[in-house]
Amino acid sequence: MKADDDTTLPFWRQRPRPIGFEIAYRLKGDTLEIDSTRKVDQVRLSAVEQVRFIYAPSNVSSKGFRTQLRLSDGKSITFGNLSWRSLTDIERDDARYHAFVTALSAAIVRANPKARFLAGKPYLLWLALALAGGGAILMLTFFSLRAFQQGATAAAGLGLVLAAASFWQVWPMIKLNRPRDLASGEVPDDLVPGRQAA
Repeated sequence: MKADDDTTLPFWRQRPRPIGFEIAYRLKGDTLEIDSTRKVDQVRLSAVEQVRFIYAPSNVSSKGFRTQLRLSDGKSITFGNLSWRSLTDIERDDARYHAFVTALSAAIVRANPKARFLAGKPYLLWLALALAGGGAILMLTFFSLRAFQQGATAAAGLGLVLAAASFWQVWPMIKLNRPRDLASGEVPDDLVPGRQAA
């Protein structure tokens, strides 16, 4: 949190790519200010029709989460809990991320009580992910069983290792991104980490 105009305004800063500018998001009443260094945009929170929370691991971290806002004009705003500090270093500040998302969600509900809150991927994308991931694991398991039957234990072992690694990668994406409706203003702890104990 930062002092601004003699008031404390909720904010979040993120550098979404290893190379590029930091983006600052700041709540100002019923407006979300987005400062990308090159320009500053003002988004009316009454224009937010949908808020979606998703699990979005990156290539270097399995702890990536995102918040997506869909506006009435069809545009969307997405930000996450991971911020690049350099080409090889990512910073996580889950407590501040959770605090900002909670304040933003409450402000959206005040500005537009009809805004929908959703968790996970859209149903068809989630189903495709579940079918593809489950199918790949089944194929690797079947390959391993056939290799064992034919005495190729090294190939069977490799297949089982790949199946286990696939499960380890895919299962959290399927589990956490299960599509579901949320109560108005609800911030799910499994998709927005960092809630501080009361």
